[in-house]
Amino acid sequence: MSTTLEPSAPAPVTASETFDSLDPANGDLVGTHPVMGRDEVDAAVARARDAVDWWGNLSFDERADHLLTWRSVMTRRIAQLADLVHRETGKPHGDAQLEIVLAIDHIAWAAKNAKKVLGARKVSSGLLMANQAATVAYHPLGVIGVIGPWNYPVFTPMGSIAYALAAGNSVVFKPSEFTPGVGQWLADSFREVVHGRDVLQVVTGLGDTGNALCRARIDKLAFTGSGRTGKKVMAACAENLTPVVIEAGGKDSLIVDEDADLPKAAEAALWGGMSNAGQTCIGTERVYVHEKVFDAFLAEILAQADGLRAGADAGAKIGPITMPSQLGVIRSHIEDAVARGARVVLGGPDAVGERFVQPTILTHVPEDSTEITEETFGPTLAINPVKSMDEAVRLTNATQYGLAGAVFSKSNGLSIAHRIRSGMTSVNSVIAFAAVPGLPFGGVGQSGFGRIHGPDGLREFTYAKAVTRQKFAPVMNLTSFARDAATDGKVAQLITLLHGGKQTLR
Repeated sequence: MSTTLEPSAPAPVTASETFDSLDPANGDLVGTHPVMGRDEVDAAVARARDAVDWWGNLSFDERADHLLTWRSVMTRRIAQLADLVHRETGKPHGDAQLEIVLAIDHIAWAAKNAKKVLGARKVSSGLLMANQAATVAYHPLGVIGVIGPWNYPVFTPMGSIAYALAAGNSVVFKPSEFTPGVGQWLADSFREVVHGRDVLQVVTGLGDTGNALCRARIDKLAFTGSGRTGKKVMAACAENLTPVVIEAGGKDSLIVDEDADLPKAAEAALWGGMSNAGQTCIGTERVYVHEKVFDAFLAEILAQADGLRAGADAGAKIGPITMPSQLGVIRSHIEDAVARGARVVLGGPDAVGERFVQPTILTHVPEDSTEITEETFGPTLAINPVKSMDEAVRLTNATQYGLAGAVFSKSNGLSIAHRIRSGMTSVNSVIAFAAVPGLPFGGVGQSGFGRIHGPDGLREFTYAKAVTRQKFAPVMNLTSFARDAATDGKVAQLITLLHGGKQTLR
């Protein structure tokens, strides 16, 4: 995924500058938005700082009421929001609705579970500190900056926004320059719920606007985009020691064992690779199939792909490439694979048009080709045979990324899944983990770090607050200069009794 961010400090930008949001399917104007500069971003953060004094001091139940109202507003207006997503990204209305449905479910989970996850709880004090009552609670950080992507402009940023809000933070959201209208819609609808307060604000603009948000006095920043831009985000945030959550894409594989349900595996691989025009960070880009069922799998996926096409008409299941510059990347990956000896069984270099890319399937793709090593972010699949699941796991893990993936196997799915170096894996389904609000979402390696969703996602936007309270005077006062040698001897005896054990070291 890509969003732009320049590494240098942004120059002041007047509010009179604007940029356009265009429909990638036909180039039609969707909306015009202001380019916000450093001053506008800083002002938004200052307003968010004021707003968090109200929002952060509400009870968990009060915040939940507001968030659940927002969920209901989004649900009732889902057709309106889906149409806007469709126009700004080009994805079919059904796909737009699907990502909104998932986002709504996440808002509800965060609202209903924040108190249980973040509220104060007792902690055992242990024998040495038996006179102390110990508790831990998770407090909001303050103002959270979110930089969102264009490929899932509702679902992806909501994984940070909803969880940060449920934890008691205010949020300043910089949507992608390709989907600013969606971001503004989200902020405007939430503003209605909180009666005009600046708890969730949007700052629109290009790379300099995102850069300004990174350098603003925020308390944490959550970023989704390319690894290259993620590094610039980290560098900008480092100036103020602002912690970050980075989700930087992947090169996920789907593994097909010899005992897999081949029609289901083919269906999952096809949808995982081609839906949203392949513009899915957790989508399928590589498929490793046991050689015993490779031919049967290939025949099955080609049969299912028959008639699947990209276009702007109602019969097309695949939309346009949202970011025009990605077309060149997709074409280069296909051409590199073919030049290195890959077989084209569907589509190919000519499948890349001016706005749309037709489904492309390549087989026997060399492992050193860019179609295997780099994120393509287009409707392509590289399908290779493997001699064993050991080889499938080895090739899956032989990448700089480590975001997600899938395994299809009737008997060994779980054991294979646990050997994959990634943050998330689905067994006998594809990207199911993203739809489970209680599960953490994030990767390892060049796919980033930190987690959104689930209890981990709630805690990501808090700090742990530990408190001890003396219940009665200690039998031995260890934190005093009046402590004598006899007390030290008793402490040594006690710790030996507790932790000395019976083992001997020879």
